[in-house]
Amino acid sequence: MDFGTFLARYLPVFAKGAVLTVEVTLCGLLLGLVLGVMVALMNISTVRVLRAIGRLYTWAIRGTPLLVQIFIIYAGLPQVGIQLTAFVSGTLALGINSGAYIAEIVRAGILSIDPGQMEAAESLGMTYGLAMRRIIFPQAYRRLLPPIVNEFVALLKDSSLISVMALTELMRVGQQVSSSTLMPMQTYIVVALFYLLMTTVIVFISSRIERRLEARS
Repeated sequence: MDFGTFLARYLPVFAKGAVLTVEVTLCGLLLGLVLGVMVALMNISTVRVLRAIGRLYTWAIRGTPLLVQIFIIYAGLPQVGIQLTAFVSGTLALGINSGAYIAEIVRAGILSIDPGQMEAAESLGMTYGLAMRRIIFPQAYRRLLPPIVNEFVALLKDSSLISVMALTELMRVGQQVSSSTLMPMQTYIVVALFYLLMTTVIVFISSRIERRLEARS
């Protein structure tokens, strides 16, 4: 089979796998953002127990490989009676993993804001939560955008590991096509190009957003 015939036959299959890759990555990122913000607030909390829990989560997740976490969720949870679909398992694995990294990104962004602004807000009678929503987060989110986009790109590439769950995302599709056509070179070049295209689109969109934010400031 020549390369042109190969593309004509399998390009729609790769595209379908790429769409599923984007879907599970986006769901994982959204979960990671929620967890990341919560853990970041716990890590800077004045409550010792909350700080301990947040730091334990960050330490445990960042200190173990994503592939091991995937197997714990996908293969381990059914042993204790928790049955999840491959998509949900992939979303959980990616979200829990990214949450630990996003927590550090958010924590650093919050701490980069002048502490005097929080003190000024509290002196005006604002509660801690209100000051975070009205004063700190609106300033911090512009600083958080570039590193969170980098995390999104990394998460998109790391999503290839969930192919072990038999979820037909891009990498799994590549494995299936490679085994059925015996054309691994062509197959994985196309897979790589799809990942390159997706990450390029993410970076392009984030650059446009950054420029708009700078123009408004």
